Amino acid sequence: MDRYFFISGDLDDMDLVEKELENAGVTTAQIHVLSRDDDGVARRNLHQVNAFMKTDVVRSTLRGASLGVLAASCVLLFAHYSSATQSIGWLPFVFLSIVLLGFCTWEGGFFGFQVPNAQFKQFEEVLSQGWHVFFVDVSQQELAVLQGVTGRHRGLKPAGMGSSSPHWIIGWQNKYQKFIHWAP
Repeated sequence: MDRYFFISGDLDDMDLVEKELENAGVTTAQIHVLSRDDDGVARRNLHQVNAFMKTDVVRSTLRGASLGVLAASCVLLFAHYSSATQSIGWLPFVFLSIVLLGFCTWEGGFFGFQVPNAQFKQFEEVLSQGWHVFFVDVSQQELAVLQGVTGRHRGLKPAGMGSSSPHWIIGWQNKYQKFIHWAP
């Protein structure tokens, strides 16, 4: 799947595009709107990017965890090759490596909350000017549908491509939406 980005200044037009795509078989989990006008997006029931995903917390947490694994490995390697474990044992080194792993992971996530998502950084200037970003994750089979719908809306300007959410995440979101509609 690929992610196709579009920009527009008209949320009503985006609402029409979203409805047309859904009527053509593209699911809500594949369609997103990124905007600074959260009230306008919510009023039109557009599928907006949640606040958590607007930040780079996932990527930064994974980077922090990688650094934590490296730091913990260094501590354990030091303990293994030094004679310190014979006098004080392994417990302090294992505990220190767990603390380092946890701290680096936490610090990476904390940093990520303060940074915009790397995929959305390119749209910071456009968003600050009052525009809205509309993006859709589609497979090759759905690409013709996307091109047909977006081609009819002149206010929607193509803004590039990117990598999409994995197919299994979109499938899980679709099943979750079906469950929410089914559950009392």
